[in-house]
Amino acid sequence: MFCYQCQETIKNQGCTIKGFCGKPEMTANLQDLLIYVCKGISVYAEKLATVDKNVGRFVCESLFVTITNVAWDDEVIIKKIEEALKVRDDVKAKAASSISGNLPDCAIWAPKSKDDILAKAAADEVRINASSNDDIRSLRSLLVFGLKGICAYADHAAALGYESDDVYRFVFKALADTTRDLSADELVALVMKAGETAVNTMALLDKANTETYGHPEITQVNIGVRGNPGILISGHDLKDLEELLKKTEGSGIDIYTHGEMLPAHYYPAFKKYGHFAGNYGSSWWHQNEDFETFNGPIILTTNCLVPVKKENTYLNRLFTTGDVSYPDAKHIADRPVGGSKDFSALIALAKTCPPPREIETGKIVGGFAHNQVLALADKVVDAVKSGAIKRFVVMAGCDGRHKTRSYFTELAQALPKDTVILTAGCAKYRYNKLPLGNIGGLPRVLDAGQCNDSYSLALIALKLKEVFGLKDINKLPISFDIAWYEQKAVAVLLALLYLNVKGIRLGPTLPGFLTPNVARVLVEKFDIKPIGDVQADIEAMMKGQ
Repeated sequence: MFCYQCQETIKNQGCTIKGFCGKPEMTANLQDLLIYVCKGISVYAEKLATVDKNVGRFVCESLFVTITNVAWDDEVIIKKIEEALKVRDDVKAKAASSISGNLPDCAIWAPKSKDDILAKAAADEVRINASSNDDIRSLRSLLVFGLKGICAYADHAAALGYESDDVYRFVFKALADTTRDLSADELVALVMKAGETAVNTMALLDKANTETYGHPEITQVNIGVRGNPGILISGHDLKDLEELLKKTEGSGIDIYTHGEMLPAHYYPAFKKYGHFAGNYGSSWWHQNEDFETFNGPIILTTNCLVPVKKENTYLNRLFTTGDVSYPDAKHIADRPVGGSKDFSALIALAKTCPPPREIETGKIVGGFAHNQVLALADKVVDAVKSGAIKRFVVMAGCDGRHKTRSYFTELAQALPKDTVILTAGCAKYRYNKLPLGNIGGLPRVLDAGQCNDSYSLALIALKLKEVFGLKDINKLPISFDIAWYEQKAVAVLLALLYLNVKGIRLGPTLPGFLTPNVARVLVEKFDIKPIGDVQADIEAMMKGQ
């Protein structure tokens, strides 16, 4: 195996025996092979006169399967590869009249058995780093990892019936182009196009969420527990949550969110459910402890699922759905066309379990997505003009286990009292329960929502640029101090670069897949820099540096 797609990769160079995330070699290899076959699908799909949405949806689902901490069951991934081969052959038949010249191996490889699949998964040509040129490999990796994030967001939107031919068309082109001998300049252009597509995909998802569930609004979320049995839902899929809430209404079961599902509490559509009890625990990497003490069943709707430890006892309470899989965990099948998912086994188990153990008490405030913040625009602008707010610091992105991530907690605590933190994603768990106070009644931590809601933060910045009559977003009193972990964060980063945001601090480490030359391009063009000393970074940011 070779994997360096997440921030935890060994020595910031690459995992070659087993993923630091816990991913076994065979699982990593099979995921690489799934991407490989999707490249073959894309070689043909980009030749079709019109976009085949079914193919686009399948490729996005498949790339989502390969994101860190989604799929752990090798048999499930093998079935996905077999399905991908059938999709590839169907698309090939439709594109037959447009096919000419030599085709890459990913477009023609045809296994005869499961053993052939396993052998191919171990082959060098399938690896993401299968290029003799370090910079080309780096740029291809940056592109593919960005595509994974784009596909994840497109998958979320598709679950609510929102799709884009333009997004699917770019995914096909970009994957197909990774099979060609493009120059570094051509790949850089593709990476920038990926940033534009990331913006458009997050906008599509924002539209899907807000048109379906309403615009997020300021909300206090309970972090304690009640005395009823509960179900804990984690991930990002709001449709799964909606169906679960409907099917448990009046059952005596409370529903709690975990990790990235916390922002669901901000949507008006979910406030009518009296058994939507609150948020339990912290970010994804705490789940071994949080899931253990919860006592009831847990369902993972998307990433991030971490391996169950030997001392844990909750595997028999663990359910997965959608693209998520884990050996011996119960899987809830996809919803039939026009129907909903069958949560009956989950609900039946919950009724037999004791209530969750209380691990904390209190409330946290969120719901500051673009519509809500723009409704407060006059108040925000007045605070800036009066000097009550000196600076905004965008601390969005991912949380993780890396010890140096304490930087983000320390920075939040040390920032001057006249600064406001804008956040989205699970990075907020590093500081969203700290008593940081408020400015004129406005909390100093404004949580826009999930990682995809980084789009909200971009909209807020663009609106402030307009209000203050500025031509350059970088002239605003806003600094970007971003935490990253996986490939959705890569898509968010590319989106910010496309919007010409400069001076981004990125941590806790710069991505291991960036070669010195590629990193140099990002530094020279966008002034990207690694996080550093807390006090030094604060001093620089307050000076607009």
